[in-house]
Amino acid sequence: MAHIAHLAPDEALASLRSSPQGLGADEAARRGTEFGPNRVEAATRVAPWLAFLREFTHFFALILWLAAALALMADHYQPGSGMRPLAFAIFGVIAVNGVFSYWQSWRAERALAALRELLPQRVRRMRDGLEKTVDAAELVPGDVIMLGEGDKVPADCRILVTDGIRINLATLTGEAQARSGTAEAVEERDPLAARNLLLAGTLVVSGSATALIFATGMRTEFGRIAHLTQTAGEPESPLQREIRRVSRIVAVLAAALGVVFFAIGRAIGLPFWDTFMFAIGVIVANVPEGLLPTVTLSLAMATQRMARRNALVRHLPAVEALGSTTVICSDKTGTLTENRMAVRRWHVAAGVDTAPDSLRDVAGQCHDLRFAVGEASGDPMEIALWQFAGQPAQTSRCGEMPFDADRRRMSVMHAVDDAVLLRCKGAPESVIGCCSTRWTASGEVALNHAERKELAQEQEAMAAEGLRVIALAERRFEHATPPQEAGLCFVGLIGLEDPPRADVAEAVARCRVAGIRVIMVTGDHPSTAVAIGREIGLVRGTTPTVLRGESIRRMTPAQLQLALDAPEVICARVSAEQKMLVVQALQRKGEIVAVTGDGVNDAPALKTADIGIAMGRSGTDVAKEAADLVLLDDHFGSIVNAVEEGRAVFANIRKFLTYILTSNIPEVVPYLAFVLLRIPLPLTVIQILAVDLGTDLLPALALGAEPPRDDVMHQPPRQRAERLLNWPLLLRAYLWLGLIQAALAMTAFFAVLHQSGWRWGETLAAQAPTYLAATTACLAAIVCAQVANLFVCRDPLEATWRLPLRGNRLLWIGLAFELALLGVIVHAPMLQSLFGTAALPLALWPWFAAGALLLFVLEEGRKAWLRARQRARPMLR
Repeated sequence: MAHIAHLAPDEALASLRSSPQGLGADEAARRGTEFGPNRVEAATRVAPWLAFLREFTHFFALILWLAAALALMADHYQPGSGMRPLAFAIFGVIAVNGVFSYWQSWRAERALAALRELLPQRVRRMRDGLEKTVDAAELVPGDVIMLGEGDKVPADCRILVTDGIRINLATLTGEAQARSGTAEAVEERDPLAARNLLLAGTLVVSGSATALIFATGMRTEFGRIAHLTQTAGEPESPLQREIRRVSRIVAVLAAALGVVFFAIGRAIGLPFWDTFMFAIGVIVANVPEGLLPTVTLSLAMATQRMARRNALVRHLPAVEALGSTTVICSDKTGTLTENRMAVRRWHVAAGVDTAPDSLRDVAGQCHDLRFAVGEASGDPMEIALWQFAGQPAQTSRCGEMPFDADRRRMSVMHAVDDAVLLRCKGAPESVIGCCSTRWTASGEVALNHAERKELAQEQEAMAAEGLRVIALAERRFEHATPPQEAGLCFVGLIGLEDPPRADVAEAVARCRVAGIRVIMVTGDHPSTAVAIGREIGLVRGTTPTVLRGESIRRMTPAQLQLALDAPEVICARVSAEQKMLVVQALQRKGEIVAVTGDGVNDAPALKTADIGIAMGRSGTDVAKEAADLVLLDDHFGSIVNAVEEGRAVFANIRKFLTYILTSNIPEVVPYLAFVLLRIPLPLTVIQILAVDLGTDLLPALALGAEPPRDDVMHQPPRQRAERLLNWPLLLRAYLWLGLIQAALAMTAFFAVLHQSGWRWGETLAAQAPTYLAATTACLAAIVCAQVANLFVCRDPLEATWRLPLRGNRLLWIGLAFELALLGVIVHAPMLQSLFGTAALPLALWPWFAAGALLLFVLEEGRKAWLRARQRARPMLR
């Protein structure tokens, strides 16, 4: 595409069979048919209705569909068994989860809409020698357009004629400094670097130009980045992978147990429908129907806590993914720094301690700023120089030599009395090369070789401090002498900085303690990046690894992965694709990567990363839509706060997973006893659902709302291979807490039967008062035991009474809800008929409380024993 930059303006027009008068109407119409409209097209996507259906057909949903279908079948053949309400309750769970998941998938479409909004809607175009304002979508290759200050470039163009045009390419390159354009041919092959090309989506800062369009729509650089964003794909977060794994394990286990015990029931001679009901009960008892809603609501509550700490979450699974982050790839400007330039040092002549008027005059007059009511707008560097100069009065400007990448300097001419004063600023090596004298307190003196060497050393010293060094010079020309950038008088050097944010060093230190690597990925010069890295504590060694964007592009994947092994890495002068290459290389190394970004160019990396973090204040809409997290204050410290919240999320999910799975055992054991001991069924399927989707739901959410522990950022990141559902959790839930609850529930069931005079082997009708009371006692014992379980699950090792109770108000709300719902289910006539319960004598409730206390004492005893072992033989928790 960049070959057009090598051509002269007339050659460029000829190559596209156009002319300064633009295309003819017939040819333009033909090209419109051939090339299509000038807009960012959507990638081929799955039809919305099909995408919606897919949310209801994943493995966990299929198991629930099967359970609901079996329940409806059982209700058809055995009406009144309570299976119909069960089926509809399961349908409700499937619907809630499916609709929420589909809603989350909209974010990719919204990102594309934001890309389209960045392109202008109207543009001035030349056709058949006539200028007309048209929709940008109508432009075709070969069209000639006119652009002025404030316009957004609608397509990739070749400049034909320019009057001091300057372009801000921040949306494509991340660089905030405006670049001048030229109509001359250049040898540069990179379209982003060619100064005679104007690229779609960039902004005209000043000046004007007539340009020839050579690429439209998806063929532009802008369209290419949009395509990268569309095709980067949505990476599955660690939490999503773990929930999928847990769902498969639990679902397969439930289905297998259902089939096995159906076979056992038939083998010992139970009637078909009794055995079928039993199999369904086993499946329902083992599938934690409330797991996905609880995870979703827990993450939603975490997002509210993060929002209070200036981190807005757009994608719920990203909450936990951020907590397991091992590497943060952070921009410099605006994230680690304050995103404002300021003069930090200056140097003129030896022995001069006060900035002379000549230095301030050149700094304050050599710029392209715009003013409104005394306020300046434009390049942050020029604003900083203007402020350093004391905001001098503006003199009459009579000419300008715009900045360009070849000269690396700019000059402005001002009328002064009967002469012209040329003031110049730019890169030191460029400006000093144009100087023959230098300013001193006693007047101008010749600039000799030794002094040039001294200035070069001063420049290096400033650069080593992370400063952007600018050289200033001036010369007075009589009206008869044409001003030129030669024979100038060197005035001085100025070092500018974008200072680090006040507490970013503390945030970087917290990351180091937490075992999180921070890699600066910036478009700035390597020396500036390294110096800022040292200032904030990111670089502490003598020789950090600095990877330039061009080097990254040339590396093989293996070479890049090995280069990223270095303990301290800074990536400088990187492009959008190179940033994404770094992210992908880190992911191949097994890292969980968070990436910050603010421009269109950052969107592919934001989407590819495990978690993308966009800037809320300075970020483009495209970056925000592609990201999982938006920083409301653009502050790196807010990322670290979000990591702290994210780490708590994983621990909290384990807590309520333990709590939910514990009740599976007292729900399964009654069915085993029903088959093996030939007793009445101690717990009905609808009562199981009352626990899983009723009494357990809000307490589980309370565990999901636990605040982070004080030492959470003193622990290393969770390993990618670490499982959410591991053996210690399963053993604690199933073979300890679950068995205790099962024993309490069965004891309550048999106690009520015994008091009613039931004898072993005696059958009871489904609506018999004795049977209803016994199953209700079994249900009440489980729920009361879960009350104690709620408190002991707050920490797998710490004593419950050492944990603060004031930090989680939902804990008490969940407790009150659990007991209140149990009371309503037991005593409200309408719910009694639905759940098959009966009112219990008040004398039984103290026994339920005693059973809960027993579970609490046994679990706290186990914790105390483990703590004693830990003190005797120190080990990591």
